[in-house]
Amino acid sequence: MVATQEIPVIKAAQSKLEGFSLENVPFGKYFTDHMLEADYIDGTWQNVTIKPYGPLSLDPSVAALHYGQAIFEGIKAYKDDAGNAVVFRLQDNFKRFNISAERMMMPAVPEEIFVEGIRQLIAVDKNWIPAQADHSLYIRPFMFSSDELIGVRPSENYKFLVILSPTGPYYGTPMRIYVEEQYVRAVKGGIGYAKAAGNYGASMMATAIARDKGYDQVLWTDAYEHKYVQEIGTMNVIFILNGKAVTPDLEAGTILHGVTRMSVLTILKEMGLEIEERPISIDELIDAYKAGTLKEVFGTGTAATVSPIKELRYKDFVMNFDVASWTVMPEAKRLLDDIRYGRSEDRYGWLVTI
Repeated sequence: MVATQEIPVIKAAQSKLEGFSLENVPFGKYFTDHMLEADYIDGTWQNVTIKPYGPLSLDPSVAALHYGQAIFEGIKAYKDDAGNAVVFRLQDNFKRFNISAERMMMPAVPEEIFVEGIRQLIAVDKNWIPAQADHSLYIRPFMFSSDELIGVRPSENYKFLVILSPTGPYYGTPMRIYVEEQYVRAVKGGIGYAKAAGNYGASMMATAIARDKGYDQVLWTDAYEHKYVQEIGTMNVIFILNGKAVTPDLEAGTILHGVTRMSVLTILKEMGLEIEERPISIDELIDAYKAGTLKEVFGTGTAATVSPIKELRYKDFVMNFDVASWTVMPEAKRLLDDIRYGRSEDRYGWLVTI
């Protein structure tokens, strides 16, 4: 049973929401009035507070800045058609956060701080949730090592925070994706399955090179042969291939166990598609494209939700897709949105009402 004691709240003197439009808000640029903060000191979590959003005061020697012990999650809250605030799959993100913490030698955050803290924080700032279609309140829990000491070892002290950001659609148009074959995101035995800050820092050069070529993101390939596709920089990937939904498997631990990925696969199965989670080579995709059996390619992620890919490039070979003719991805997105916005029954228990 999760403790539900009230977390102390220090209210902001004035809301930034006054005069602020919640329509078509760019992702990650604006933040709500409050944040949650907690400290791990002497082996216990303490100082749990909801307070006005604001800067942190950090010592220059704080360990996270030197050795990269930092993890985060991405969650979304929605305003359903009845006006209720709901959070999508909060428990799943809580579990994944602590899986990342374990891999990075960081303390687990208790459910009464993570889950109940997010519930109570959103209750304070629920007016920030946009009501428009494809809009949401992005929830960013994160933790970093806060030892004031230079030395390569797991820290003894940590800081956990949750900040909130209203957002419109992450990708406004279908994406162009470049298949990466030089740089590497993750290897077996590494931290690819963890939502660790370093994974994203290490990906930026390859992404920048792809963008210089006119592409939105990269599709990573395996570290050994650069043959098997893994995930896209901001999301997992699913292919509608030979009438099946095919996606890279999680067994090697090199890709993120996406919560949106799980949700979409569940819905695709409900739609009657056979699901295959297995290694997928870029050669198989090219052969299927030439044969006309690779019908749709799309990404799934908390920020991106379900996003179509109109172009996939490997070396000099370009695969173009007629997104307007697709039937599977649009229906999966519609069914997922109907659950999130309360237009259909939450038959899987995915929503937490605030």
